[in-house]
Amino acid sequence: MATFQELGITGSYIKALKDLDIKTPTRIQEQAIPALLDESGDFIGQGQTGTGKTAAFGLPILNLIEPDEKYIQAIILCPTRELGKQIAKQLFRFTKYGKKIFTEAVYGGEKIDKQIDRLKRPTHIIVATPGRLKDLMERKDIDISKVRYVILDEADEMLKMGFKEEVFNILRGIENRQRTWLFSATFPSGVNQIIERFMDPNATRINVKKDDVVNENIEHQFVVCEPNEKFLTLREFLKAMKKQKGIIFTRTKASANEVHLRLQESGVDSEVIHGDLDQKERDKAMRAFKNRGSQIMVATDLSARGIDIKNLAFVAHYELPDQSDYYTHRSGRTARGGARGISIAFVSYNEIKALRDYERVLNIEFRQLKG
Repeated sequence: MATFQELGITGSYIKALKDLDIKTPTRIQEQAIPALLDESGDFIGQGQTGTGKTAAFGLPILNLIEPDEKYIQAIILCPTRELGKQIAKQLFRFTKYGKKIFTEAVYGGEKIDKQIDRLKRPTHIIVATPGRLKDLMERKDIDISKVRYVILDEADEMLKMGFKEEVFNILRGIENRQRTWLFSATFPSGVNQIIERFMDPNATRINVKKDDVVNENIEHQFVVCEPNEKFLTLREFLKAMKKQKGIIFTRTKASANEVHLRLQESGVDSEVIHGDLDQKERDKAMRAFKNRGSQIMVATDLSARGIDIKNLAFVAHYELPDQSDYYTHRSGRTARGGARGISIAFVSYNEIKALRDYERVLNIEFRQLKG
């Protein structure tokens, strides 16, 4: 396996990676970085949460930016504000020892005037959600005339969230871009339309095999229980995990609120995050989970995008997701940076078939625990 240096990453970034305890390239990094460092051509890559996509495109884009040129050179589009903030933070960490490259995140849920003020400072890279970037472009409050690189991260998720028109308009509006990089876990018709309309037909493609998509350091477990016993079974699992941190996933906002309330009533220090919370509430919950010792975050699928916390011991699926790729996104929150982690599902007997489908599609194996 190649080292980051052998892939073409320069010294200052190598030093920053060591600080972040990132030692060995993941499969997607190993394939993507050399192709993206090449000064020509578009790029299409398959990548799931937890496979190291941010470094796969982040390190090359930082290498390609001209720090002395004080204008926006790259735009990274992503589906949620949490993911946008996380990408911007990671890029900042990567530049710790090199020339200063300034990244700004813009997203809905924060006053647009504040973001416009921040954009008046020298900025090289914008990380944006599609709706907010479209607003800034329409108001002519962002100068995209010299943008050379556009990166679409989690393209399928942006389209699932209803941003197809915004993404298309943004790509039409950035006329001077030289390269477009697209990362997507799946390739539904909308993503293929982006590729056909806006990307070079000779774009470099990499396809991480399905058996490489799920992190091999995750142990997949399940417990069979009746619906009325599920919360008590969850509590027993949390007791066994002692005070280790983890995320509990539900399908709906109502379920997330219910689980959070019952955990608090049981004396478990927990937070909750979902789409009905405003930005201030979401930020408060994230700070409490990251910095103030809360053991558990209860979350819905989309709201958890961008949660990247070291040493999360487990992910618990209180309710199974609707799709197998959501299972991968969820479980990828644990076992980061070479650590090991647990992904445990609490299911009824008639849901076992869904787990068998995950095993077949994702090439993983579940181990049953006694309830």
